[in-house]
Amino acid sequence: MHDFCFTIPYGLLLVCGGVFGYLRRGSTVSLAGGVGTGFLLILAGYLSLKAFEKKKNSSLAQILETVCAAALTLVMGQRYLQTQKIMPAGMVAGISALMTGFYVYKVATGGNHIPSKDN
Repeated sequence: MHDFCFTIPYGLLLVCGGVFGYLRRGSTVSLAGGVGTGFLLILAGYLSLKAFEKKKNSSLAQILETVCAAALTLVMGQRYLQTQKIMPAGMVAGISALMTGFYVYKVATGGNHIPSKDN
C-alpha cells in the first residue's frame, strides 16, 4: 500500500478533528494543532502522490509524514496519560502511533513500490 493512500485521509481526519474541537469547545489549540498538522500531512501525501506518478519516491514527503505522526504520538500520548481521556487524546495518539509505524516501515523498505515498465 502506498503512503499517500493513508496520509491524505489521516490529514483530513486531523483537520476535521481540529475544526470540531474549535467549534465544540472554542479550543484554538485544537484548531491550530489539528488544522496545521493535518494540512502538513495532506501536503506530504500530495507530494508523495505526485512523485509516484513520476515513478519516483519523495524523501521530503516521507520525512514530513514520519515527523508529524511521531510528534502527534508523543504530544497526544502525553496528554492522554495526563487526562486519561480517550477522546481526542487517546484516539489521536493511537492512530498516530500506527501511522508512525507504517511510515517507518515505508522508509525502511525504500518507500512506495514503483511498478516496473514490464507490468
